[in-house]
Amino acid sequence: MVNLIWATCGKSWGFRFLLNGGYSDPLLAYERAFADLQSQRAACRRLDEQVALRFPDPLNRRDEAGRVIPHDFVVMGPLADKINSVNDGLREIWPLVAEVYDQVWDAASAPSMAAVSMAVDSD
Repeated sequence: MVNLIWATCGKSWGFRFLLNGGYSDPLLAYERAFADLQSQRAACRRLDEQVALRFPDPLNRRDEAGRVIPHDFVVMGPLADKINSVNDGLREIWPLVAEVYDQVWDAASAPSMAAVSMAVDSD
């Protein structure tokens, strides 16, 4: 199982969690990891044994309002040890979710966390 919190939006659906990192409610862990990073378009910050990682969509996909879609991750466990920069995150994290995001980003409604988790874990 991939130990990630992933928050993003789609073309027509708003910002939400697609992976919960094993938390029943990932909001507190997410807010803690991204405290003081709200205005940064791209970021990588280690906090204890977690990494807050944000980058704009690598394919420059945009929402209906024309904004580039951000991808926010809280990386935990052994995978966090591999992330020391946004470029590390693009190399290590994006391949884990790219295929599933490609399938859901322009859907009329957001996928469930369970569906995303199953798709990511099956790869």
